[in-house]
Amino acid sequence: MRKSMTRVLKPAEGQVTGDGQPYAYRRRTLAEPDWRRFPGWREVTEREWRDPQWQRVHCVRNIKQLRALTGDLLDERFFEDLAADQQKSATMSMLLPPQMLNTMAPGASGAPEMTEAFYADPIRRYMLPVFSDRDPEWPSHPHASRDSLHEAEMWVVEGLTHRYPTKVLAELISTCPQYCGHCTRMDLVGNSTPQVAKLKLSLKPVDRQDQMIDYLRRTPGVRDVVVSGGDVANVPWPQLESFVMRLLEIETIRDIRLASKALVGLPQHWLAPRVVEGMARIAGTAMRRGVNLAVHTHANHVQSVTPLVAEAAQAVIAAGVRDVRNQGVLLRGVNDTPEALLDLCFALQGEASILPYYFYMCDMIPNSEHWRTSVDEALRLQGAILGYLPGYATPRIVCDVPYVGKRWVNQVVDYDRERGISYWTKNYRTGIEDNDPEALTRRYEFYDPISTLPEAGRRWWRDARLT
Repeated sequence: MRKSMTRVLKPAEGQVTGDGQPYAYRRRTLAEPDWRRFPGWREVTEREWRDPQWQRVHCVRNIKQLRALTGDLLDERFFEDLAADQQKSATMSMLLPPQMLNTMAPGASGAPEMTEAFYADPIRRYMLPVFSDRDPEWPSHPHASRDSLHEAEMWVVEGLTHRYPTKVLAELISTCPQYCGHCTRMDLVGNSTPQVAKLKLSLKPVDRQDQMIDYLRRTPGVRDVVVSGGDVANVPWPQLESFVMRLLEIETIRDIRLASKALVGLPQHWLAPRVVEGMARIAGTAMRRGVNLAVHTHANHVQSVTPLVAEAAQAVIAAGVRDVRNQGVLLRGVNDTPEALLDLCFALQGEASILPYYFYMCDMIPNSEHWRTSVDEALRLQGAILGYLPGYATPRIVCDVPYVGKRWVNQVVDYDRERGISYWTKNYRTGIEDNDPEALTRRYEFYDPISTLPEAGRRWWRDARLT
């Protein structure tokens, strides 16, 4: 008989030993924070809160409005910090729907507790950045760029990016109901800031949409259209419904995805009767024609998943869409721990009927180094969340590599950890590479934030900056 062998495994770094698990699931019911804790909303009724027009009218757009809302809850140093960021660093202007702002510091109610809670709050960190958040030595990576994914270079008509062989991105509008500080389309979306003069779409919406439809009719190799912007929640509903119905008339289109952060930031929009009724018309037509219709949203932290968000997602599903999916962004200080990611995913999947789909590594836009994580951290997080969620609801962490596209983080081909340079390849050409014989053999580079590197790597980048 062969002698049996027992292999003793040492616990991985950070692993809980004994009977416990590294992450313990506990079902948590969703809760809507009490908006009346803010002085400016003390008299706001539930009917007003659920009204999408009230939400839009009462968005916080500047420091003066934030002061009026918070009264004496926030110290002056916070407003000074915020003003400094808007003047020196912000790539996105301030636009916060009450729904999103109300998810910040949900457990705090008085001063000075509110100031410290605001500074520490994960949603505040990406929706309302302050100057002290930014990396003091490397606010931007040397390879950061405004259009970091080079989407505009791949426009086949204005606003229509043909980046993948069978998929396109249709940017119908350059505004959103809310502006996230880490927005990958910061060169186009929103109002200009002191740091960034935004580009503008030049065509009238009807002309731009006509050109998009014409291109798709002439290009039968495209089967998948992501309708985005900006945010489709800012497209007038008759215009959005008309565009999607025209897409549904093209026989080669088999997947349509509507991208809207507003499902999380302004769920009231998706609960409006005219929108629910319109979605039912679109979904019914898609079902009859055998087209997969989905809504994609953007939640980065469990605090933003509230009963209203769940109600909006379930209303969209009841209208007949196939799926509501979440595409979050991996952000330092927001969701860069296994616990934060799993808490969010269980709230989405278990309570809000939203499928955890992707977490993107934060793109290399200017002034984003304090948000970005390294490929090493992403690999660790991907491994840490496996085994807890159903397989179909376990999100993939992806790196959106310039000129390449989305790659699962474990697809990295080579990795210089000291200098934070990862190397990637791809298996298709974009439209701008038709005549490039090396497109499929070239190694494309992506860069870790310099602050995450060992001292030798940081020194290398400092020396490179001086030469």
